[in-house]
Amino acid sequence: MKKAKNFIEHIIDEDLRNGFDKNKLRFRFPPEPNGYLHIGHVKAIVLNFELAKKYSAKINLRFDDTNPEREEQKYIDAIKSDIKWLNYKWDNELYASDYFQTLHDWAVNLIENDKAYVDSQNSEKIASQKGTPTEPGLNSPFRDRPIEESLAMFKKMTIGHYKQGENVLRAKIDMSSPNMLMRDPVIYRVINKPHPRTKDKWIVYPMYDWTHGESDYIEQISHSLCTLEFKPHRELYDWFLDQVVDSNKIRPKQREFARLNLSHTITSKRKLLFLVENNIVDGWDDPRMPTISGLRRRGYSPNSLKKFVETAGVAKRENIIEMSLLEFCVREDLNKKCNRLMVVQDPIKIFLTNYEKLEEKLILENNPESSTAGSRDVMFSKNLYIERDDFMENPTKKFFRLSLENEVRLKGAYIIKANKVIKDPQGNITEVHCTYDPKSKSGSGSPESQRKVKATLHWVSQPHSVPIEIREYERLFNHPSPADFDTAEFDKILNKDSIKKFNGFGEKVLEKSNAGESFQFQRKGYYVADTNSNKNGLVFNKTVSLRDNYKK
Repeated sequence: MKKAKNFIEHIIDEDLRNGFDKNKLRFRFPPEPNGYLHIGHVKAIVLNFELAKKYSAKINLRFDDTNPEREEQKYIDAIKSDIKWLNYKWDNELYASDYFQTLHDWAVNLIENDKAYVDSQNSEKIASQKGTPTEPGLNSPFRDRPIEESLAMFKKMTIGHYKQGENVLRAKIDMSSPNMLMRDPVIYRVINKPHPRTKDKWIVYPMYDWTHGESDYIEQISHSLCTLEFKPHRELYDWFLDQVVDSNKIRPKQREFARLNLSHTITSKRKLLFLVENNIVDGWDDPRMPTISGLRRRGYSPNSLKKFVETAGVAKRENIIEMSLLEFCVREDLNKKCNRLMVVQDPIKIFLTNYEKLEEKLILENNPESSTAGSRDVMFSKNLYIERDDFMENPTKKFFRLSLENEVRLKGAYIIKANKVIKDPQGNITEVHCTYDPKSKSGSGSPESQRKVKATLHWVSQPHSVPIEIREYERLFNHPSPADFDTAEFDKILNKDSIKKFNGFGEKVLEKSNAGESFQFQRKGYYVADTNSNKNGLVFNKTVSLRDNYKK
């Protein structure tokens, strides 16, 4: 079935039918390097890069680096790493700071044409004059400052003559506009901090609204795609373009799409930074974080994130997508490519009293969903581990796993029967003595191997296993809409049990696993080797369970 086009594609197709030159299509992804990218950014990344791919167009990665107080090189590096991990390549790596001189010169032209002025009021006073959506604002007492005076003062701002906050440059538009963003917005301010790229060259820095559209124009971006919160900014975006556009060049077109809102998740950089700075999480790449680096460390694959965005769709209206859809997408992807392994998370010892061999090699299939996954050798012995929950001395009526005088099959191995329990002085079971049926080996073809029992359990051989740490994660917030809460209220909605750690045992092959490598732990879920995992300490993060078991 042919995939339906989204409304952005319809806009582009309409432009092409009306004569727009396809060779001049150009897109961009313009993050501000003041934090790590999150799941919401994945939608913007996928939309822009896939459009560039579909229409064989160029795409720029442009960093809107206009605020040195919040932006750092580490964020630039992390953003590039995340986009590469998603398997996308950009044609040009650009920075708004590349255009600081041009933006400054255009601002001077605004002053010369009486379309901008230097305001000597502080930010609180300016805000108090903005008015309300139903009442016009008040003109600044400096709105009619002579052009030559504003030019001279802006020059002094540029060379550091004034302190931070003492003067700003405002566009002269309309203080009675119904759109409050058009009420003489600030376009330049003084910031006394070195810039990550331009160092101490500049002291005045352009505001985002002034920078963004003009940078699109400089780069000749044909379609500037933003999330819905920027829709009110479109009028200002176009007004700024009106001041600089050349009729012989492409005029960028801003269009808005609904952002990706995920249940039980926040995507505000300010609030995510709060979690990091207050040690509520273990850094930006904590597996409970909705950042791309956090999702990656949790074991989410690039394909699963892309599939999630594609399934959620590109809409014109805001809505909340259930976390279960994201989890479904990662299950679907990992199921096809992850090898199955046996891991015991809460072990109890099994001793096979009638097993007389030292050890035995079994061959188990790696992944029944993949014809190329092959098989692996798994060692079997008389000393095994199974899950503590898989044995019950006095079974309840509906308990069908291992219990005294009852049989179960060990995955890929033999049928065993429990005969006796060994307990410590406190009465805790430390070991279960069992017998095995030597003729019941899986796949042997004997009648005994076909014998039916009520349960099949996973296991590992004690002498052939490796100790591992298992980290299981639940949702960081108990409330489905944590974005509705400010950081001061987080204590009310934080899930205090969002991480649990276990010490278990896994197949020996896990010793050779690499950080970021994913597996299905049979009967449990999908897990990934943590970035801190190594042969001296194997750590695996749970990505997602085998099925959706979240209690809504």
